[in-house]
Amino acid sequence: METHRVYSSYSIKSTPQPKLTMEPGRVRRRQPPPGISRQDSDDELGIEDHPWQWIYEDGDGGGGGGDVDGDDDHAEQDNGQPRCRSARKKRPAPCERRVVGARMGTFECRLGDTVLLKAEGSNEAWVAIICDFIEEDQDGEMAANFMWFSTEKEIRNRKKKRTDFYWNELYISPSWDINPLTSINGKANVMSMKAFLERYPSGKIPRNSHDFGRTFVCQRGANTRTATYTDEFVWEDIYRRREGDMNSLVDLITRETKAARKPRTARKQKQEEEDYGQGDHDGGKDKSGRDCSMEDAEDEGEFEIGDGSLRERTDGTRTPKKARVSKQRQPKLTTPSHKRITVKKALQITPLAMRALSPARHQASPFHLARTKLHVAAVPDSLPCREEEFAQVYGHLEAAITEASGACIYISGTPGTGKTATVREVVAALNAAVQSEELDDFIFVEINGMKITDPYQSYSHLWEALKDQRVSPAQALDLLEREFDNPSPRRIPCVVLMDELDQLVTKNQSVMYNFFNWPGLRHSRLIVLAVANTMDLPERTLSNKISSRLGLTRLQFPGYNHEQLMKIIHSRLEGVPGNIVEPDAVQFASRKVAAVSGDARRALDICRRAVEIAEEAANSGEASSTPSQKGTPPRADGGKKGRVTIATVKKAINEATTSPLQQYLRALPFASKIVLVAFLARVRRTGIAESTYGEVLDELHKASKLADGPITFLVPPQKGGAKTRLTAVGRTSMDLQEAGILVLEGHKLDRPSKVRLGISADEIRLAFRDDPEVIGTRIAY
Repeated sequence: METHRVYSSYSIKSTPQPKLTMEPGRVRRRQPPPGISRQDSDDELGIEDHPWQWIYEDGDGGGGGGDVDGDDDHAEQDNGQPRCRSARKKRPAPCERRVVGARMGTFECRLGDTVLLKAEGSNEAWVAIICDFIEEDQDGEMAANFMWFSTEKEIRNRKKKRTDFYWNELYISPSWDINPLTSINGKANVMSMKAFLERYPSGKIPRNSHDFGRTFVCQRGANTRTATYTDEFVWEDIYRRREGDMNSLVDLITRETKAARKPRTARKQKQEEEDYGQGDHDGGKDKSGRDCSMEDAEDEGEFEIGDGSLRERTDGTRTPKKARVSKQRQPKLTTPSHKRITVKKALQITPLAMRALSPARHQASPFHLARTKLHVAAVPDSLPCREEEFAQVYGHLEAAITEASGACIYISGTPGTGKTATVREVVAALNAAVQSEELDDFIFVEINGMKITDPYQSYSHLWEALKDQRVSPAQALDLLEREFDNPSPRRIPCVVLMDELDQLVTKNQSVMYNFFNWPGLRHSRLIVLAVANTMDLPERTLSNKISSRLGLTRLQFPGYNHEQLMKIIHSRLEGVPGNIVEPDAVQFASRKVAAVSGDARRALDICRRAVEIAEEAANSGEASSTPSQKGTPPRADGGKKGRVTIATVKKAINEATTSPLQQYLRALPFASKIVLVAFLARVRRTGIAESTYGEVLDELHKASKLADGPITFLVPPQKGGAKTRLTAVGRTSMDLQEAGILVLEGHKLDRPSKVRLGISADEIRLAFRDDPEVIGTRIAY
C-alpha cells in the first residue's frame, strides 16, 4: 500500500459580504465590477471549515497522486473534524515530492483545474487555471499560482475593444498571480461556444442548475493591457489538461497578442532597496526552495511547463526581487456589518457666460505675448534644465507600472525648483506611451495639501479617482483598506502625487502612515510620489514607522543657477517679436534670483513685471530707464522706449522686495524702531521667541550705553537715581500692539507681561538693514 504524507493548513472562510447599498440616483457613473457576481459562495466547499491538505505525486513516478492518507501524528489531531487555527502545530519539513493537488474536506483541486477565486469581503469572483502550487508563500500560507481569465469589462481601451462578446464569455490572458488557497471558491467549467450550445440550446443556464454562475465560454485569448486578441479557437482543442497543453496555451497567447513594453534600463536604486529590505530572502526562492518569480516569467514571456509547474527560463543568475511587505490577513469571525455607504452626488457647477476674445487681438502686441509666456501658470512645450531629474522620475514610475508593484518616491527641493512641473511632465510622457501602446494603463491623481481643507479628504480624492464615486473620508478609508488588502487580478496601477506634503501631516500622522503603508501591500499596486520643500521632513516631522515605510528612493531638486534661469527665460521668450527684452536684463535678473534662492517662479515674475513696466513706459511715451547719476548721459540702451533693460529689472526687483509692511516699518518713528530692535536683541540673546516687557526695558538701558549719541527718550539718572528713566516707551509699545507688530499679554505694560512678535523677525531685519538710526545704536539684533 502506497503511503502519502499530508500537511495541513487551516482556513476560516468568512461569511460573504453583502453588496454595498447605494441610494437610487446618488451613484455617479458607477463602474461595473471587474469580476463575476456570485451568490452561492459555499455550496461546493461546504459549510464546515476543514484544513487544506497537500496531495503529493507518487514517489515511484506512477499516477497522478491518488488518494492521500495522513501520518499517525496528524491523524490523531484531525479525525476528519475541523480544527481552529490556534490548534495548528508547526508544520514539518516539506516533502521532496512534487505537489499535484490540494484538498479541503471533500473538495479537491489539481494542477490544470479551472477554479473560481473570491476576494474576502466581496461578492466578486474571478476564474483562473492552477499552474503551480506553493507550499508556503511570503505570508506563510499555502498558496498557488493562477493564470487568469478576464472579462470584457476589464479591457479599458474602448477603441480596440471587441463588441461581439457573448454574455458569459471569458478571455484567457497572459497574466499570473499568487494567491492563498483560502481564496478558492469552487471549480469552474470553461468550454467552447459549440459545446455550450449543445449543453444549453437556449443559450441560458437555469438558475436552479448547479452550473449556474460557474460555466463560461472561451474562444479567444486577450491581453487586457494592450487590448489585443488571438484568433478564434476551440477550447477543447487547445486545452485538455494533457502534458504540454499549458505550454501550448501560453505560447499561443504570447505569440498572437501584443505585450506591454518593458522598462528600457534597470534602476540603480533597485539593488540598494533590495539590500535594505531583503533580509534572508534567498535568491528569489520561497522556503521550500521552489522558484517563485512568476512575475519575472510573465515579463520575459518565456516559460517552461514540463512538469505541470510554471517556471522562468533564464540563462544566467538573476538578481532576486525584493520581497513585498504584505499585511498579515486575519480571518473575520464576526458577521459583516451592514453599514450603509452613501455615495455623494457630483458637484454641479453652472458655467458663467464668458466673452470670447480674439487671439489675434489679444496677442497683437509683443508685450501681451511676452507677459503671457512669462506667466508662471503657462505650460511650456518642454521643461529645460531638468533632464536628469526627469529621467530619474520617469525610470522609477515606468518600472513600477510595468512590474505592477507598489512604490514610494520622496521628492524634495526648495520652492520653484520644478518638482511638481517635472512630475506632471513625466506623467504626460507616460500617458503618451500608453496611447502608443508601449506601456500599461495607469490612473493618475494629484492631491495638493494646499487645496484641501482637511488632510482626511485625501482619502475621498483617491477613492473618487479609483471608482469615480464621492464618499465621506471615513467611508473612503474603509473602502480603500478593503480594496488594497484583497487580491484582484490585473488591478490597474495608480500613481498618486501628494504635493505640499507638510500640509497633510496630522496630529496622529494617520494619513501619512496609510499612504506610505498601502504601496507595501502585495495587491495594492499603488505608487506614491511625495513632494515637499524640505529634504529632512520625514525624519524631522514624521515618526520612525512612517519614515521607514517611505523607503530609500529619494530625489533632491537643487535650486537653479543663473545659467539655467537664463535658459528658462529665453525658452519662454522664443517667438516674441520685436526683441523687447534685452539679454543683459535677463542675465541681471537671473543672477539676482540665483544668488538668493534659485526660484524659477520668482525670476519669471520679475521679468514679467519688467515687461509691464516697459509697456507702461512705451504707452506713456517716457523712457523706461533714467540716468543713474547727475551729469552722466543716459546709456544707449537706457533711453530706448518700450524695452526691458537692467534699470527696468532693478525697478521690478525693488517692487517685488518692497511690501506694504516693509514700507510701514521703515516709516516708524525712532522710538518704535529701537523698541523692536531691543526685543530682537533679547530674543537673540536667550534663543526664546517670547520675552517679558521688563527684559525689553533692560535691553533699552544697555542700548543707552552703547549708542553713538544720546537717545532722546532715554533720560539720564537724576541725583540719587539708580537707573536711566524711559519716557514714551509705554505709548510706543501700545502703538505697536495696536498695529499688530507686537503682541502684549493682557494689553498691560507690567514688567512680567509676556511680549512676542506678531510678524516675522526677518521682515524687521530686512526693513532696518540699511537704516542709519538703527545702525547707530550698535545693537546686535
